[in-house]
Amino acid sequence: MYRTHNCGELRIGNVGQEVTLAGWVQRSRKLGGMTFIDLRDRYGITQLVVEAEADPQLVATATSLGREYVIQAVGEVIERQSKNQKMPTGDIEIKVGSINILNKSVTPPFTIEDESDGGEDIRAKYRYLDLRRGPLQKALAIRHRMAQEIRKYLDSQDFMEIETPYLIKSTPEGARDFVVPSRMNPGQFYALPQSPQTFKQLLMVAGYDRYFQIVKCFRDEDLRADRQPEFTQIDCEMSFVEQEDVLKTFEGMMRTLFKNVLDVDIPDPLPRMSWYEAMDKYGSDKPDVRFGMTIHEITDKVKGKGFAVLDGAKYVGAIAVPGAAEYTRKQTDELTEWVKRPQVGAKGLIYIKLNADGTTKSSIDKFYTPEDLKAIAEAAGAKTGDLVLVMSGDNVRKVQNMLGVLRIEMGNRLGLRDPKVFAPLWIVDFPLLEWSEEDNRFYAMHHPFTAPKPEHMDWFNSDRKEDLEKVCANAYDFVLNGTELGGGSIRIHEAQVQERMFQVLGIGPEEAEYKFGFIINAFRFGAPPHGGLAFGFDRVCALFAGKESIRDFIAFPKNNQGRDVMIDSPSEIDQVQLDELNLDIRPIVQQ
Repeated sequence: MYRTHNCGELRIGNVGQEVTLAGWVQRSRKLGGMTFIDLRDRYGITQLVVEAEADPQLVATATSLGREYVIQAVGEVIERQSKNQKMPTGDIEIKVGSINILNKSVTPPFTIEDESDGGEDIRAKYRYLDLRRGPLQKALAIRHRMAQEIRKYLDSQDFMEIETPYLIKSTPEGARDFVVPSRMNPGQFYALPQSPQTFKQLLMVAGYDRYFQIVKCFRDEDLRADRQPEFTQIDCEMSFVEQEDVLKTFEGMMRTLFKNVLDVDIPDPLPRMSWYEAMDKYGSDKPDVRFGMTIHEITDKVKGKGFAVLDGAKYVGAIAVPGAAEYTRKQTDELTEWVKRPQVGAKGLIYIKLNADGTTKSSIDKFYTPEDLKAIAEAAGAKTGDLVLVMSGDNVRKVQNMLGVLRIEMGNRLGLRDPKVFAPLWIVDFPLLEWSEEDNRFYAMHHPFTAPKPEHMDWFNSDRKEDLEKVCANAYDFVLNGTELGGGSIRIHEAQVQERMFQVLGIGPEEAEYKFGFIINAFRFGAPPHGGLAFGFDRVCALFAGKESIRDFIAFPKNNQGRDVMIDSPSEIDQVQLDELNLDIRPIVQQ
């Protein structure tokens, strides 16, 4: 037996017991002839002590131990003289009688501590060492706990966990697919699924009325802190449901997770907001509602004063930053440069200060009287001591989006986005379609299987662009603290409605048959009304832990270039494999 206990479980009640522990040497130190060793496993750390008068061979072994040696120690649990209240095991230590070195270790390239001296690149290369650190152990423990709670909840709601294929046909968004060549089918390729969407709908046709899967999905796109080329979804579908049934079921799941994992109670029911309200007030379809500073349209308040920028603008919007009237000229100039960055895309920024002494100061005060400026500021929801920030333009949604990005930045600067505060809500009533001026056609805002709202079917069947733009999708997103954690919709389940959707999207009968014939045909065999959603499991785990990056919640993530630097992947394959797959590699053309 390598161990009788782990390194995190011994307490004062174990004093007097002989125990055997095994783990990694976190650190060792000599003090007055005694040797102290911190022994670590994934459960915690226990201090070992080898006394000066112990067997000389034991003392020699103890002093020879290096960091990350794997050892087994046998000894007696004793009460610790100098207790450490920061450690669960801090009241006791092990008076060691024997040490067995199970495996030596070379000196690791960085310290295996909560606050490591290793940079991100070196820790990624030695990810298996990084995973020994406490923060990552806690992150993966949260992920495990949440997966168990999800399965337990969905099982209690009669959901069945069913696996769907990883080797599928390329989707309409094929440019984002990872493709897999087939040796048995030369010149043809599988694709790795971006989502099990069509398969879970086919399961509804098959009669499995409540399906779920915690499933890997794949998307070949640029990466960021909350995005990886392979990611995990909590994927769900239900039959004989309307939108209200789906929202109620998955509110219940999220409420259970918050309570059982964080001991946090969230509102019952959760607030709901239309997509249009979210865009108008927050400039985002994933609004952070933990703080105010909402967008106000002030177009009518600024016209006719001779300032061409605002007089000629189709839309003028503003946010009121609480308590920021004391910003210096240097600070407002810095904000102006900040919004000009490509990530925001603004041409400039107008400010109005409502000073504490009742005066005003503005970058446009030569066009507007103090009374005008106060009226504009009040229309933006400002109070004395606030700073009003104004943007304008002809594209309403673009201006609102820029104001929304600025709002989040000001929320960060003012410390209004506390990761320990949770404000979940549903966003509903999305537009079904997006018009592309560039392509002169409609695209599905979600995906082509999303049903129109029943009350909008007349518009959906119209040939008028203005009518089609008014159609709302029977869709919903779950948003938490400015992040979309999941989304879904009631699906189209009638073949003729699905064919109409393809028609609206400019997908002809032949293309539709080639890409989607299997699901259209399935609908003809008695498809039930159905709907579902998928949550980004990695994001859910990160947000619950108060983190922005999902990488720590994935055991072996990729870097920003989509590479696994630990195993050096992706990599070339040899000519024998290429020949077997009937593949040729073209020379890379340098841009």
